[in-house]
Amino acid sequence: MKSDVVKLVIFRLGADLFGADIFSVERVLRHEAASAVPDLPEWIVGVLEHRGTVMPVVDMRRRLGLPAGAPGPETRTMVLATKAGWIGAEVDAVLEVANVPAASMTAPPALFRGLAAEFVRGIAKVGARLVVVLEMERVLNSADRIAFERALEAEVAATRG
Repeated sequence: MKSDVVKLVIFRLGADLFGADIFSVERVLRHEAASAVPDLPEWIVGVLEHRGTVMPVVDMRRRLGLPAGAPGPETRTMVLATKAGWIGAEVDAVLEVANVPAASMTAPPALFRGLAAEFVRGIAKVGARLVVVLEMERVLNSADRIAFERALEAEVAATRG
């Protein structure tokens, strides 16, 4: 049965492996510097245009509370399809698409609280590696999106003079 397997896009942030359900990843782009927008949380690095739409770009390292890192040759932007529109997620590298048996995915440990509890969907064993599976729909919550849209509107108004 197809429902017994979860397809995950496996990506790296620092030394850690994370996964996103393949249905939440619209595409993977080579890294491109985002255009800065003032007055945004530090983990939103700016905006990129994708298919005629301006999307926020989130530094996933900062969003998850990991140390910031400089973009390298393997840095990619995953375009996430969310209910509220596209979001760019900047990651250190996209490694593979893996078929993971649903039975090998476990719920996050009960000690996960705060940000971790909000984002972590589960832990998957992929080969000999443990992969933290994220709930990508929650990368920008509604309050974050409202702050982003207000900052973007203010920036557009300022450039029009």
